[in-house]
Amino acid sequence: MTLVDVSTDRSVRTITLSDVARRNALSRDMLDALLGAVGAADSDPNVRVVVVTNQGPVFCAGADLKGVTSKSGAPSSPRGLAELFQRIRHSPKPYVGRLAGHCVAGGVGLAAVMDVSVALDSAHFGFTEVRLGVAPAVISVVCLEKMRPGDARELFLRGERFSALRAAQLGLITRAESSERFDAVVEDVVNDLLAGEPNALALAKRLTYVVPTMGESEAFRETTRWSAELFASESAAQGIAAALSKQRAPWVETYGGAKSSIEDER
Repeated sequence: MTLVDVSTDRSVRTITLSDVARRNALSRDMLDALLGAVGAADSDPNVRVVVVTNQGPVFCAGADLKGVTSKSGAPSSPRGLAELFQRIRHSPKPYVGRLAGHCVAGGVGLAAVMDVSVALDSAHFGFTEVRLGVAPAVISVVCLEKMRPGDARELFLRGERFSALRAAQLGLITRAESSERFDAVVEDVVNDLLAGEPNALALAKRLTYVVPTMGESEAFRETTRWSAELFASESAAQGIAAALSKQRAPWVETYGGAKSSIEDER
């Protein structure tokens, strides 16, 4: 049985959680498979965008409870989950969540760690850990930075389910969409990312994590340096020239049936 399916369409790598029988639970084997797929995507210079999605009605149900309770099973490891989240956060490549199903417990963390995420509006979410006698500890690292403290406190404590629309309002995901618009919106997100230059995207992603941890003086000093380095690059020269001549920059690609919103700006 394949726990994770991997496919590539031009420069877009799609990682699909496919352990439908276990609701794509984060067993040790599933975490190993995801870590391998993420590592392969990050090390492939031809991959520019990574899409993470699912088979079945559940994107991810969190920890593999049967593995946790089985003496002979392979339970998921909090360290493995933390490593997966760190790999995605520190990857220079943008990760897009195509959340075609429910997200529960650790699955909410996997959804939240995506750089951009689109969920079916029929999906539900939930920090259900306290109802099992545990807490949303590891996933809190990636969820708390996106939520207001009061909202997080309520949802962590109550363990209730909530809609994809509320997940978007809370900031856990980017947006919730109907099944009719779902794939078109995901394609549009990917196309916008393919309109960005890879090194610029890497820095843009890094800024969101690094700058908030800096003091004001350090932040202005470092961002000034990083900005100067990019403006002096050959890619920036190509991009600026393309913009002035109303042409496509050499790195722009088109994915799926949608077109990048950059096309609408000309």
